[in-house]
Amino acid sequence: MAFGTIDAVQEGLATTDYVCGRALATVVFLGLKLGRPIFLEGEAGTGKTEISKALAASLGRRLIRLQCYEGLDAASAVYEWNFAEQMIAIRTAEATGGTDRNALRSELFTEEYLIERPLLQAMRTQPGGAPVLLIDEIDRTDAPFEAFLLEALSDFAVTIPELGTISAPEPPIVILTSNRTREVHDALKRRCLYHWVDYPDFGREVEILTARAPNASLSLAREVVAFVQKLRGEDMFKAPGVAETIDWAKCLLALDVVQLSPEVIADTLGALLKYQDDIAKLQGSEAKRILDEARAAIPA
Repeated sequence: MAFGTIDAVQEGLATTDYVCGRALATVVFLGLKLGRPIFLEGEAGTGKTEISKALAASLGRRLIRLQCYEGLDAASAVYEWNFAEQMIAIRTAEATGGTDRNALRSELFTEEYLIERPLLQAMRTQPGGAPVLLIDEIDRTDAPFEAFLLEALSDFAVTIPELGTISAPEPPIVILTSNRTREVHDALKRRCLYHWVDYPDFGREVEILTARAPNASLSLAREVVAFVQKLRGEDMFKAPGVAETIDWAKCLLALDVVQLSPEVIADTLGALLKYQDDIAKLQGSEAKRILDEARAAIPA
């Protein structure tokens, strides 16, 4: 295992500018040591997807991402046949007239015509070692796909009827994420090590922001984080995540902003909030009120 201690996990992820709390680092350490999938749940924008990228980069492994969506099925996640190439092969065989039908069938369903999707790719030998398999937003899928995934992660193998069962020579490092738009079945969660990824506290979010937007002054970073964290306590349709904090800070830097003001906030809210109802709530004196309260709450 590349990381011998929990501290090494934190240090390794920090080399990719991912600031990781000890609780999350412990789950990652145990997942790697025990070969267990890691299930990360939490609000959107809290860094669940980013940790997969950081882990792959710090370990020097390939990152394979399966983006989940409603209607995703096993076939789409594992493989499909290259029908266009198969049709060309059939037309060529018909033109030459010298190919037996059964022989042609056996030739068409070989790995030459196989298009590998993320789950099958993750079962293959990869340069540098087992890949990091990110199964992103599993809560967007449905129960049948969850059941299939449970079986695949139990055996680290997938079956292709024409080729047989393909098993991973070395199990991939699996990270599943969920924004909790619906409850994921307990059977899948029990297969994994679970961690709730919450919004970071003030100090850690400032640390994250300075790592991801190093050109921001410490005073601006502290103001931005204080404002965002105060905003999360308001009655919002969708509170901004850490990803939005970083995006907003980068927009402020692009505008050469050195200090927040109600006018600057009003002009750049589109980088922080993604719903018009939330943006409308910060019009007029509301932005100034929240900014004043945020400044008063900044730790000395």
